[in-house]
Amino acid sequence: MIRVVLVDDQSLFRAGIRMLVASQPDLEVVGEAGDGREALDVVRTTRPDVVLMDIRMPVMDGLTATAEILTQPDAPRIVMLTTFDLDEAAARAIRQGASGFLLKDADPEFLLAAIRTVHAGSSVIAASATRDLFAHFAEAPKPVPEQYTTLTDREREIFALAARGLSNAEIAAREFLSEATVKTHISRILTKLGLRDRVQLVVFAFEHGLA
Repeated sequence: MIRVVLVDDQSLFRAGIRMLVASQPDLEVVGEAGDGREALDVVRTTRPDVVLMDIRMPVMDGLTATAEILTQPDAPRIVMLTTFDLDEAAARAIRQGASGFLLKDADPEFLLAAIRTVHAGSSVIAASATRDLFAHFAEAPKPVPEQYTTLTDREREIFALAARGLSNAEIAAREFLSEATVKTHISRILTKLGLRDRVQLVVFAFEHGLA
């Protein structure tokens, strides 16, 4: 059972998401909060797997709450909820370690798939959308860190394709590899670079001018 916490200041929106999530046999809403400060307490007491976090809320916004939650050991995966496709606040949240973002008007099936995807920790919510987001809010690149030099030539090729938002299947077809092999390469790349998931890979690529 995937344990979910909903954080949004609109109770009607939370009610709709709660009903949607509760309709699934493998998902369970274990807590709700109406602002970021309340979310800290709810997450601490319920220990969810995934948090759906609104960005703009009173008392404490979603960015501040996300940054604090992600400092906790065994922190949950956090998905930001936004009303804007290209949202600078969402880009900041992802830099802090959020696992992606969703538009509030996303299709219900997409939202459910996103929860499962993020919980699995494998593929990412709209890596291509994340790439578009960071291209829009690009900052001056930082020096490439030393750990990047530990990647093999093949791993750098896979890294570059993943940073462009290609899925495992798309990379496999392009490079004439099996999806299992691509998945292994991605796993090694994430480990070597100290990254949690493919969203963080995209962020890393943009921050260091490798995208």
